[in-house]
Amino acid sequence: MTMRGLAILIIEDEPILALALEDMLEKAGASPILADTLAEAAEMIARQPPDAAILDVNVHGEQSYPVAAALAERRIPFIFATGYGDAMHEDAHAQVPTVAKPYSFRDIERALKRARGM
Repeated sequence: MTMRGLAILIIEDEPILALALEDMLEKAGASPILADTLAEAAEMIARQPPDAAILDVNVHGEQSYPVAAALAERRIPFIFATGYGDAMHEDAHAQVPTVAKPYSFRDIERALKRARGM
């Protein structure tokens, strides 16, 4: 899967993980966009929707499902990246590809490919 030129929103509240994921995506030719709060992510989606997104499930004690719903409503593919696995997802997001932390770039790439229907 090529990521060249894709704007990919990253919602992650752990700075080290966010920067590592940003670096991985940049090396693959994507244009990562970082958000460390759900409010910031919602503003970014409304202002300039990304091509895809990677969402941490628990961001500063809040779950990212409202942002996931906004992405789904706009038909923007997204995945979850979490330390909790996929057992805790709400029913509406039970089928969203999920990668468990710690993850590799290959894990992210495969999950994004599934989310984009490729």
